[in-house]
Amino acid sequence: MVLEVAVKGLGRPSGPEFRTVPLGGPQELVQGPPPVPGPPPPRQPPAQPPPILEPRPAQGPFAQGLATQGRLPAQGQPLIRGQLGTQGLPVQGQPPAPGTRHGQGAVAPRGRLLVVAALVAALAGGAAGVAGARLSGVSEPAPVAALPRVAPAPSSGLTGLSATAARVLPSVVSVEAGSRGGSGFVVDGSGHILTNAHVVGASGMATVVLNDGRRLSARVVGADDDEDLAVLVADRPGELTPATLGRSSDLSVGDRVLAIGSPLGLSGTVTAGIVSALDREVRLGGAQRTAVQTDASINPGNSGGPLVNDRGEVVGVNTAIAAGRGGGNIGIGFAIPIDRAAPIAERLMRN
Repeated sequence: MVLEVAVKGLGRPSGPEFRTVPLGGPQELVQGPPPVPGPPPPRQPPAQPPPILEPRPAQGPFAQGLATQGRLPAQGQPLIRGQLGTQGLPVQGQPPAPGTRHGQGAVAPRGRLLVVAALVAALAGGAAGVAGARLSGVSEPAPVAALPRVAPAPSSGLTGLSATAARVLPSVVSVEAGSRGGSGFVVDGSGHILTNAHVVGASGMATVVLNDGRRLSARVVGADDDEDLAVLVADRPGELTPATLGRSSDLSVGDRVLAIGSPLGLSGTVTAGIVSALDREVRLGGAQRTAVQTDASINPGNSGGPLVNDRGEVVGVNTAIAAGRGGGNIGIGFAIPIDRAAPIAERLMRN
C-alpha cells in the first residue's frame, strides 16, 4: 500500500513537492525517472513528523460560561477529542453515561435537529401541495348560491280581496241534481240555499257539496223558471254558514266584484272583475230582465253562485254569459241583482 502525503504546495502530485512513502517497509525516495549516473545526490534529512498543535484555551465570556457549566474545560486544560464535559457526548473510549442519548435522559442535540428538520419538511410539503393545486388549476367547486327571494310576508292576516274570498267561501256550495249541476249559496241559518232554476231543473232532490268537501242531501223547496231562481233546504242546517246579503242598488260601474262558484266542476273557484254595467237588458229564463254586467270570468258551473262586492256582501246571482261562436267566457257575464232575487227567494220559502 502506498500513501501519498503532501508536504508543501498545492500543485499536482508530481515533481519534488510530493513524495511516496511505502507503509510497513523501509523508506526510500521515489522521485521521477531513474537517476543519471553521476555524482551522488546530496543526502536528504529524514522527514520530520508534523508538529502537534497544542489546544488553544477557550477565551471570552461565552467560553467562560461554557467552562463554568462543565461543557468546556477550564482555561489551560486540554480539550479531549469528543469531550463535552459532564453533559453531552461521552469522552472517547468510554461507554455512554446514563441519561444520555443511549440512556434514558436528555435527547442529544442531533436528535433535536432531526425532529426540527422533520417538522420543517412536513410544512414545506404541505405548502408545496397547495401551490401545486393552484398551479394545476384544481380547486374545490364553489358552493351554489341560493336564488334571490323576497322576504316572507308578515303574517298580519288576509287583506283586500283575499280576505273577502276567505269570508265568503264557506257559504258557497256545489249543487248536483241528476245530470245537472251548478253552484249556490246559503242565505239563512235554517239551511236554505239559493241557486238558479236551470241548475236543478225538474229534480225534487239534490246533493250539495260544502267548501270543505262534506256532502249533504237537500230538497228543492220551490223554483221560478221565469226569474230563473230556485231554493233548496239542506237536511243538516247546523253545518252551514249563511252569507251576508248586500244591496245591488249601491253598486256603481267600476266597483270591484268577485264571482265564486264551481266552473266546470272546479269547486271553490274565485275570479275577480268589475261592474261593467247596471240594468243591462238580457233574456233570463222566459222573459227579458235587467241584470248586472261584469267582466269577472263566469263559465258553465258558475250558475247560481254569488257575485259579491269587496266587502263580501252578495250583490247578485250569477246566471248567464255572452259567448262567442266557440263558446266559453269572453269577459261578458250577467247576474240577477240581489235586490230582485231576495224577495223571490223569500216567497219561494214561504210557499
